[in-house]
Amino acid sequence: MRIGELARRTGVPTRMLRYYEEQDLLHPERAGNGYRSYDEESVDRVRQIRGLLDAGLTTEIIRRILPFLHQPGQVVLHRDCLTAEMAAQLRGEAERIQARIDCLSRNRDAIHAYLRAVEA
Repeated sequence: MRIGELARRTGVPTRMLRYYEEQDLLHPERAGNGYRSYDEESVDRVRQIRGLLDAGLTTEIIRRILPFLHQPGQVVLHRDCLTAEMAAQLRGEAERIQARIDCLSRNRDAIHAYLRAVEA
């Protein structure tokens, strides 16, 4: 399939798909005319990349762990992937995500308190 079809099926803009390729996250074949050609597995791969990005992982981390991820929707790391350095990076990412969750929770609670005050 061509890039437009992949974008339509995944909901990811073509510009972002090209960025994934630049970041070495996606590897399309090239037709003789230079057009990108994606296989059916690319749909799941793009969804997986999108999910990891949405979870707050950087493209650098995703690039390192992506070869070890084989099931869409599941993050199952091969033990060879989890080096001490990678574990430290993932711990740092988890702490950063938790800090964002805590901040969002405080903001949500403040909004609810404001709404209660306004509605009373």
